[in-house]
Amino acid sequence: MKEPTLVDLSKQFAISIIKLCQSLPENRQYYVLANQLLRSGTSIGANIHEANYAASRADFISKMQIALKECYETSYWLELLTESAIISKSQYDEFASRCGKLRKKLIASVNTAKGQ
Repeated sequence: MKEPTLVDLSKQFAISIIKLCQSLPENRQYYVLANQLLRSGTSIGANIHEANYAASRADFISKMQIALKECYETSYWLELLTESAIISKSQYDEFASRCGKLRKKLIASVNTAKGQ
């Protein structure tokens, strides 16, 4: 079976983030955290998708590095949600694993594009 592409993985991750944010309690405190997580978690895939249509190698690298930064930000919001007992440790572990896989693939893509 063919391994999913980075675009596919990031889209699946974004959909999972959307569903997680929809499941969070509806109050003002959680809204801010959910909004930040939603923005960073869906931005990863948007930047990867945009990188595939980059005008140059430098543009490609820039978009992939933005996606990588969004990946790190997403990890931060997931940590806060876990340490605040808003999501469970098992939910965190699942998302952290998927986020880590995206991070590794992004780093490899950036390094390849840079010729490293």
